[in-house]
Amino acid sequence: MPRPLWTGAISFGLVTIPIKVVSATENHSISFHQYHREDMGRIRTRKVCELDGKVLSQDEIGKGYEVAKDRTVPVTDEELDRMPLPTAKAIEIVAFVEADSIDPVRISDSYYLAVDGQVAAKPYALLRKALERSDKVAVAKFAWHNRERLGLLRVRDDAIVLHSMRWPDEIRSPESLAPRETELDEDEIERAVQLTDSMALDDISGFRDRYREALEELLTAKSEGKALPAAAGEEEEEPGKVMDLMAALNASVKAAKETRGEDATVHEMTPGRSRTRKKAPAKKTASKKTTATAKKQPAKKTAAKTAAKTAAKKRTAS
Repeated sequence: MPRPLWTGAISFGLVTIPIKVVSATENHSISFHQYHREDMGRIRTRKVCELDGKVLSQDEIGKGYEVAKDRTVPVTDEELDRMPLPTAKAIEIVAFVEADSIDPVRISDSYYLAVDGQVAAKPYALLRKALERSDKVAVAKFAWHNRERLGLLRVRDDAIVLHSMRWPDEIRSPESLAPRETELDEDEIERAVQLTDSMALDDISGFRDRYREALEELLTAKSEGKALPAAAGEEEEEPGKVMDLMAALNASVKAAKETRGEDATVHEMTPGRSRTRKKAPAKKTASKKTTATAKKQPAKKTAAKTAAKTAAKKRTAS
């Protein structure tokens, strides 16, 4: 089991469950150090007192809050531990809610809650079963690192997971970031929906961190003196290039179907054309031409009669 990050208890009404908190995730990112390019000497960050210039060890460093310029109030760990906070050593469940009611933006880090001793086994299993059968998640409060936090408890396999959450006032409003209203063609929306259907998956466990894998290959090659891996030959999109949205959607649907081994036949859709539109305007145009021709015919007959009368008068005069 990973090293516990925190020990305490879950407060579930009048039930207390001793638990240990362990991280539910692992960080596989590759970290770099900073070096002096000339001699490869390591560059380190040192904590230096700005008054006497002395480099300090962790034991010499304390906490303080700046209440005004040039005035800092020191605060010790013992004073923080003695604060009258009920969640200081407990994860206090305060409500049960539907999982869909929690905005994913508020969820932060994840931790497993492990039982701390045999006495915790039965109440732990009781809470787990209650969460499973109710199809709800528990909202809890707890205090870590000198602040009270909001948490979410849910069941994953046979363990209870704690997700730390942000408080409502810590979530910024997206109103200023949303685009202005844009006219969308119905065919474009249909094609976008088809793209989501063609890319749908039941399981995402197969995704891998390809950047980290490529970085590991690069570091291995450099450490062993081998040739560096060849760069990927992907063509980059020209910046600022105007994109034909419907063409991009059609191509994306076709590519997604080919990737999944499905029939890649795509019936092209052209923006601005609707399947339900009728060709009534063409008929109206034809009827207008017919009417115009019909109107011109009486004028021709009148001209013929006039010419005939003129000819008759000439014959009479002669």
